[in-house]
Amino acid sequence: MARLNKIPQVFNILFYLFVFLCCFTRLASANVELDEDNWRQILDGEWMVEFYAPWCPACNALAPAWKDLSNRARNKNLAMKAAAVDVTKSPGLSGRFVVTALPTIFHVKEGEFRQYKGPRDADAMIDYVERGKWKKTDAIPSWKAPHSFQMGLVAHFFKLSQALRGVHTMLMETYGLPTWGSYLIFAIATIFVGALLGLLLVCVIDLLYPPRRPEKVLVSQAEVDRKREQDGRKSDDDQELINDDIVDDAELLDSDAEKNSPSDTSEDDKEKAGGDDAKCADKPELRKRRSRKAD
Repeated sequence: MARLNKIPQVFNILFYLFVFLCCFTRLASANVELDEDNWRQILDGEWMVEFYAPWCPACNALAPAWKDLSNRARNKNLAMKAAAVDVTKSPGLSGRFVVTALPTIFHVKEGEFRQYKGPRDADAMIDYVERGKWKKTDAIPSWKAPHSFQMGLVAHFFKLSQALRGVHTMLMETYGLPTWGSYLIFAIATIFVGALLGLLLVCVIDLLYPPRRPEKVLVSQAEVDRKREQDGRKSDDDQELINDDIVDDAELLDSDAEKNSPSDTSEDDKEKAGGDDAKCADKPELRKRRSRKAD
């Protein structure tokens, strides 16, 4: 009899456990937690995706409405699913979607992304999906789409920034370095990496676009001899012109010396010479130069 009395109690416990599991499963499946590994599932079907952070007050205020949204969409048998991304756990996704404020909500329909900027309540978001108001919102361009190659690179840069931030925190908390010491280490590492990348870039450019060598010009021996002959004639003409100038300068010096030299002539001759000199002074001095060859 005691065993028979315990059977209903066992059934009651199993029943309540079953109800609890059903409710828990429903709540758990209502919001899909996205990360770096499973986020591509939103490319199929219709989704509402929220980006949040645990420390964000606005995100915490939106949490009840977001749960209500997923439950109401499920009750109305809408094809829309709700998902959420914790940016502290998946920083790459925040870079891939270019999230600049929290919380940020995206509507995704068959791989087309639109940012939702309407009221943050369940009724408005259900109406946005159910009545197709998302069609009035411009889709994100293809070059900026989260699944594009360039946005994948942005996601990797965001991951790198978070990794560097972790290293900075470790240097200060674990090793006790001051802030300026950590910054100095990062500055030296940046200079070294920049120099290494610059060297690598120069090598790649030289490999792809090697410098052109000057082409050899073949000249016959006759042309070489003709060129030498022309250069020889030109040098002879230049030397002759220089010699002519030297001779003219020498004659000018001799004439000045003769004028200034003392003479044994008589005073009459001196006076006559003085008169001649005075006459000559009134006339411009003429000097004869040798004719030069035409160039």
